[in-house]
Parts: sequence; structure tokens; C-alpha cells
Amino acid sequence: MKSLSEIETTSKRASKAVGFSWGVAEEIAKGIRLLELFGFPGVKNLNQYYKLINKKNFENLTIISKNNKSNKYPLCPINLGIRILDQITTLQKLKKITFKRISYPILLLPFLSRGSDLIGKKISFKFEKNTFLLNFNMNILSNLSVKKFPLIAKKVEVIFLENEDNFTRKEWNNLYKLSEDTFVEESESLKQGAAGAGLTDND
Repeated sequence: MKSLSEIETTSKRASKAVGFSWGVAEEIAKGIRLLELFGFPGVKNLNQYYKLINKKNFENLTIISKNNKSNKYPLCPINLGIRILDQITTLQKLKKITFKRISYPILLLPFLSRGSDLIGKKISFKFEKNTFLLNFNMNILSNLSVKKFPLIAKKVEVIFLENEDNFTRKEWNNLYKLSEDTFVEESESLKQGAAGAGLTDND
């Protein structure tokens, strides 16, 4: 079994070999490592994409808006991923962005995961019947039972989610009240000790 380090190094070199800069190749490699870490077919999809990259045309976006579509050819997931990272602070203000026709959409997934960490918000990523929840580049939740992905996603939605607690105010208050039983009431001796704690005269 290949180690994550081997996967990252080989993906980086292969990405440079097909024409990406070393900087972009490094981002791609980190993404493939992340996909494989969470059990998604990163190496398989990257390999398939690179077999086509010099034989078929893929479109690149420069500026991402609320609604985006390709003019003639499907969008390149790697170029799109880099653009999303570059513009992530602005894009989050749109709340939701859509894309039409992205090739190998699974390759966009790690870029969005990284973006989630950069802005400190969860991101929902949807295409066809597949849904992913990206959590600050720490984990990826999905509704997939079989790891099969389309070569081209006809419609993609990226939704920036507001941070919310998973519990009610009442549940929090009950838990906090219980925690108060561990609080130690300050005595006069504790106050005096705390006032000079850590202070020594070295002169």
C-alpha cells in the first residue's frame, strides 16, 4: 500500500510534468493526499484527467461570480479550485455560487475543503445527487454509498454555511449549570496567594 507521502510526492511531480507550475502542483498534491486520506479516489481521477488534459480542451475561469457556466468546453477543476482559493474571502459573501459543467468535480473537492479552513466556515458542495460537507479541512462528510463520480458535473452548487451551535440555549444552560458544581469558592487565603503568585524578588 502506498503511503500518503508517496501519493503526495508523485502527484506533485506528475502535475508539474503535465504543465502546472510547482506552486500549483503542490496544491494539487496536497489535495490528492486529502482525498485518499478520506477514502475518495483521488489518484484514479487525477490519472484519468491527466490522460485527457492535452487531448481535450477545458475552460478556465478568471473571475468567479454568483452564477458561472462554461462557454464551450467543461471547466477545469484545478484552475477553478485555485481561483476559488484566491477569491474565497469575496466568494463567501455571495452565500451560494453555482457552476455549469465542471470536469472531474471530485478534484475540486480538496480545494473547497482548504477554502473552508481559510474562512472558518463549513462549505456544502453538491453535484448531481452527491452532497459533501467540508469541515475546516479536518474531515469530509458525504452521502455516498459507492465511490463513483461523474466525469462531468452538469450543475454544481457551493454553499457557504454560517457557523451555528448544534445544541439549544437550554441544553447549554443545563450543561453549564452542572459544570458549576466544580467551581471552587475563593477563600481569603486563596485570594492572598493569588495576588502574589508567581512574583519573586531576585534582587
